[in-house]
Amino acid sequence: MAVFVALGAFLMTLFGGWVAGRVTDRRHLVLGLAGGLMLGVVGLDLLPEAVEAAGAEVFGVPQALLLFVGGFLLAHLVERLLAVRQAAHGADRDERVPQVGLTAAAAMVGHSLMDGIALGAAFQIGGGMGATVALAVITHDFADGFNTYTITSLYGNARHKAVVMLVADALAPIVGAASTLFFSLPEELLGSYLGFFGGALLYLAAAEILPEAHHDHPARSTLACTVAGVAFIWLVVGLSH
Repeated sequence: MAVFVALGAFLMTLFGGWVAGRVTDRRHLVLGLAGGLMLGVVGLDLLPEAVEAAGAEVFGVPQALLLFVGGFLLAHLVERLLAVRQAAHGADRDERVPQVGLTAAAAMVGHSLMDGIALGAAFQIGGGMGATVALAVITHDFADGFNTYTITSLYGNARHKAVVMLVADALAPIVGAASTLFFSLPEELLGSYLGFFGGALLYLAAAEILPEAHHDHPARSTLACTVAGVAFIWLVVGLSH
């Protein structure tokens, strides 16, 4: 049942990427929406789940929050190192680094894989829990597909690479759900991963995607798309609970 439901996530992810690729003439609106979706996913979905699952504290701070900060700092460090390396080879410092986009997209694929694992684990607990998680996974996989395609393209990667990463992101929930037939993931480890991934995702949204969205088109419509992205994730989270 979990693998069958994951097929819905597969289609929703592809649909999200297709939408992102079709609205290239409104790039600033796409980026504004992507930034809002990512902010909503991190603040309203990933981080609360991470804190709840990885409840242990390290020197007075929840483990998930420490990993959240670590993910943010690591994303910043990786981007700076790649930018410095590119500048050393004569490239413009303001030029986008394709490897950053591919790395970020790969992290999105990893997140979708964990979505599949969470889906499979929920159906192991019971049909009601499985249905709840299925609603959340399928609905927000539209945002995952949208963001995966947008991030890969934003950093100057060719369209075929963006499509490859999109397809990988779409397949990941199916693989994750199928894997739960053979093993189960400890809840604390899942929470730690969600915290770390959330930090990296927030960095990309706040430091890269949203500034780029407002760079050439500082319009109210762009801001409205960002707010709409956050509101959409809020709606998804509310319905899933």
